[in-house]
Amino acid sequence: MRHFLTLKDYTKEEILEIIELGLRIKAEVKSKRFTPYLEKHTLAMIFEKSSTRTRVSFETGIYQLGGTGLFLSSRDIQLGRGEPMKDTARVISRMCDMVMIRTYSQSKLEEFAKYSNVPVINGLTDEYHPVQLMADYMTMIEHGKAENAKVAYIGDGNNMAHSWLMLASKLGFELRIATPKGYECDPNIVDDALKFAKESGSKIIFTDDPKVAVAGATVVTTDTWVSMGDEEEKEKRIKDFTGYTVDNNMMKLADKEAIFLHCLPAYRGLEVTEDVLEGPQSVVFDEAENRLHAQKGIMVWLDGKWKEKQIYEV
Repeated sequence: MRHFLTLKDYTKEEILEIIELGLRIKAEVKSKRFTPYLEKHTLAMIFEKSSTRTRVSFETGIYQLGGTGLFLSSRDIQLGRGEPMKDTARVISRMCDMVMIRTYSQSKLEEFAKYSNVPVINGLTDEYHPVQLMADYMTMIEHGKAENAKVAYIGDGNNMAHSWLMLASKLGFELRIATPKGYECDPNIVDDALKFAKESGSKIIFTDDPKVAVAGATVVTTDTWVSMGDEEEKEKRIKDFTGYTVDNNMMKLADKEAIFLHCLPAYRGLEVTEDVLEGPQSVVFDEAENRLHAQKGIMVWLDGKWKEKQIYEV
């Protein structure tokens, strides 16, 4: 049994295998085929942090795979009333086939996984957002940007930056991360990424100059400057991130065929301008749709029966 808690736990071959599954399932859906690969399976979806894309993509995904999704907010279950995480894990995992958790602390997620009898998926924590990166790389593949990729991440050294570090260092592509001073990535996560990069051949660059990061990039991406839990710092963050807005002038520094990614929600006029988000290089809504397909690939892969059945022929 495997969990999906961070890309740190996966090899290059496994990451690409999961994405390939997602692409094959997506092709089936586009041809109006909905094969019940997870028939009668139940996915428990625990939300301590609310979300549009995470809930809709997982709930729709498990339904299209033939199963059922259970939405469980912290207000709906005893976890919100102080029940220990390990007790919640042991109860839910005896009743459901898989669990997705969107929460704050990575350690809380890992504790749940430790006591779970079924696969656990990280729907987002403060440290990592691995399901988003699977959708991002799927989008890069579809738009011909996976080979010889040079990715520029502009903004906060948050869970998205950490997840880009894991993906790049595992797959071996070039990643440039530009963050303001004081908003750098977690040094422990950076150390892990640099270790993996030595094995994969990935080139990772850190800078506080967005123009250096974007120059010649084939993919430009960013994230909100004010994540959940950072609202009290909003005005300070807006000031500190001056010069980090991805606008048309910044995009002109990238490769002329570069694409723009954003995990959404996007705050127009802050981390990205309206004309970039709605412009011809933006593929953010393809990216958002791919959350559905990439996560179906993750769930089917974790179920573990696809190799036995050899059912993926489109």
